[in-house]
Amino acid sequence: MGEQIQILKLDATDSTNLHLKRLLLSEDLEDYTTIVAKKQLKGRGQMGTVWQSEEGKNLTFSVLKNHGFLDVNDQFILNICVSLSIYDVVQGLSLPDLKVKWPNDIMSGSSKICGILIENVLKGLAIKNSIIGVGLNVNQTSFENLDKVASLKSISGKLFDLDELLNKILESFKFYFLELEKEKNTEMISQYEQLLFRKDKPSTFRDTTNTMFMGFIRGVSTDGKLVVELEDNILKTFGLKEITLLY
Repeated sequence: MGEQIQILKLDATDSTNLHLKRLLLSEDLEDYTTIVAKKQLKGRGQMGTVWQSEEGKNLTFSVLKNHGFLDVNDQFILNICVSLSIYDVVQGLSLPDLKVKWPNDIMSGSSKICGILIENVLKGLAIKNSIIGVGLNVNQTSFENLDKVASLKSISGKLFDLDELLNKILESFKFYFLELEKEKNTEMISQYEQLLFRKDKPSTFRDTTNTMFMGFIRGVSTDGKLVVELEDNILKTFGLKEITLLY
């Protein structure tokens, strides 16, 4: 665990994921190379949403993870590793009712405190590297026009040291990626399922045709799809773009 992680701090960049991708094109980077920006001009979330963040108050960073060999069919386990890593760190800060909203938002109550965007670089049928982008709301307390968003400070009332938090998250990443190398996938999946936001509660969803329906989240499939129980005890799986949880 002792190796020093290379952390590059920037005042501003378009997006830390893009910045890391550009670096990767021109040089071989060490595992866990991390880019942190005080300000992201084009921070992105899942499926093109814009990540809103006040300068210098939150953690916006991207981490490079080099893989020996990870089958492209196993890519969802990366979401699980990253979600569990961040959950573990945040849980140590005694925030109430922490959950993971599928695929990988960290929630406290019904408010989102962290978003994750993982982009994989493929070589044939293997994932060669992953670029893990994390936006964690830390010390920002006002979120314009954003519903159901909160920060560590807005929930706990405490100010947090960003560097210290980043180091804890990176150590947590190392721990969970080591678990992945030890093939502890089954344990990690069941840990993740226990933390699923709104698991086993009646929830409303919307599908791609804008149809609303009711169901219960029961877990995830091995390829990371959401398993929802519909009426008449029918279990159905949905991919990332096929379903929206409305609460």
